[in-house]
Amino acid sequence: MTTQTPTHTPLTGKVALVAGATRGAGRAIAVALGAAGATVYVTGRTTRERISEVGRATETIEETAELVTAAGGEAVAVPTDHLEPDRVRALVERIDRDHGRLDILVNDIWGGNHLLDFNTKMWDIELDRGLRMIDLGARSHIITSSIALPLLVRRPGGLVVEVTDGTAESNKDFRENFYYDLAKNAPIRMAFILGEELKSAGGTAVAVTPGFIRSEEMLDIFGLTEETWRDGIDKQRHWALSESPVYVGRGVAALAADPERARWNGRSLHSGQLAKVYGFTDTDGSRPDVWGFMAEEAAGADPSLEDYR
Repeated sequence: MTTQTPTHTPLTGKVALVAGATRGAGRAIAVALGAAGATVYVTGRTTRERISEVGRATETIEETAELVTAAGGEAVAVPTDHLEPDRVRALVERIDRDHGRLDILVNDIWGGNHLLDFNTKMWDIELDRGLRMIDLGARSHIITSSIALPLLVRRPGGLVVEVTDGTAESNKDFRENFYYDLAKNAPIRMAFILGEELKSAGGTAVAVTPGFIRSEEMLDIFGLTEETWRDGIDKQRHWALSESPVYVGRGVAALAADPERARWNGRSLHSGQLAKVYGFTDTDGSRPDVWGFMAEEAAGADPSLEDYR
């Protein structure tokens, strides 16, 4: 992952918790928040001593913390299974002891891709397998917010970011798996509800989705690296509008630094949309917008890929 020396640190003095920062979007968000000056607590289940059910030993929360430090930030790695309330409670108590505040909560907990089978009927999916997706993608978020929000609302201006796949608009379409559909729509609704509840505390909640993200796992699926990703365009047309995890990381950091972020309260946002508003780019200087492109396609238009990168 590309790091850079921060030149602007609008989040200095802020404390962030990125739940699910082992890899992908969560890792990039943690790095971007740290580079912007925040102290970032990074959590996940895979450490250098223990591997989660995802089975990817090469990405750990310790490595994420090191990347935050390399970007000029301050990070604390805390191994946490967010389905275990006692572990989450201990984490939040530690943040309270260390800083007495929590300004930014990012719920990026997932780790369920290995359970996912597209083009299946609900009744053909083993119940335990489906419910595990709901646990990972929804219940974990609920547990974390329930325990962390009392600390976050102690001061006005707190921000909750529910990271998911898709926006309220794009997810009107069937997501090809009953349980995945529920798991990825739940955070969108959570952001809306929490946005209403946080108004009284001067807080903001949003759902944020990357586009076609070139996570470590997705690059492995395509048999590519971040340097050779363009070789995958022939396999999947929309891959031409894919984005590095850094893109959504920059989006969340820009959102967190926006003193007028309450204008987004309760909404679901995507990285391409945030890039247009806040003026940042992906690592290659482009502004991919796959959700905008797909919306045009769904409306019957024939958009050019080049116009959305």
